[in-house]
Amino acid sequence: MFTLPKLPYDYDALMPVIDEETMRLHHTKHHQTYVDKLNQALADEPSLVDWSLDDLLIKLDEVPEKIRPAVRNHGGGHANHSLFWQIMQSPKEENFPSGKIAEMIDNDFGDFTSFQKEFSAVAVGVFGSGWAWLVVKDGKLVITKTANQDSPLSQGLKPLLALDVWEHAYYLKYQNRRPEYVDNFFQVINWQVVAANLVD
Repeated sequence: MFTLPKLPYDYDALMPVIDEETMRLHHTKHHQTYVDKLNQALADEPSLVDWSLDDLLIKLDEVPEKIRPAVRNHGGGHANHSLFWQIMQSPKEENFPSGKIAEMIDNDFGDFTSFQKEFSAVAVGVFGSGWAWLVVKDGKLVITKTANQDSPLSQGLKPLLALDVWEHAYYLKYQNRRPEYVDNFFQVINWQVVAANLVD
């Protein structure tokens, strides 16, 4: 049985970038629902009892067809949100990566400003509900996006940084101003965690 992970900070810790009410609803309602429905889908599949969440998403084609959509949607939702919570921290106006992750960003995007512009453009450009990602592909950093709750793991990619651009992630505070939400997100990125994801 999968469980809802605890947040590494209080619900109000990301204010004013993300408000307390949104965090509570997002974590205790939306994420909890993905966990519950994933467990429900797996309940009648004892062959998958030893599979980790990563296993389910990486080997999605091996999941029985009758529950594959539920694992894709709810397993993806569980994995995506679990990463999302971890890569955030209390806001910092001057918030930049350092060390290896900074070097890789410079090598693969030119500089941090170029990375920030490209990531923002991808996040704002997601049609409907989905995610923007910084992933590792063939040893290089790549910015990509997924629809709904699809996981980069199912595409053979290693996710380092995630931004939820479903409306439930920002609508109480930002309404239809997704670009403002995306811009402010850079204040709450925990670059130490993003860097640690390189070696996990």
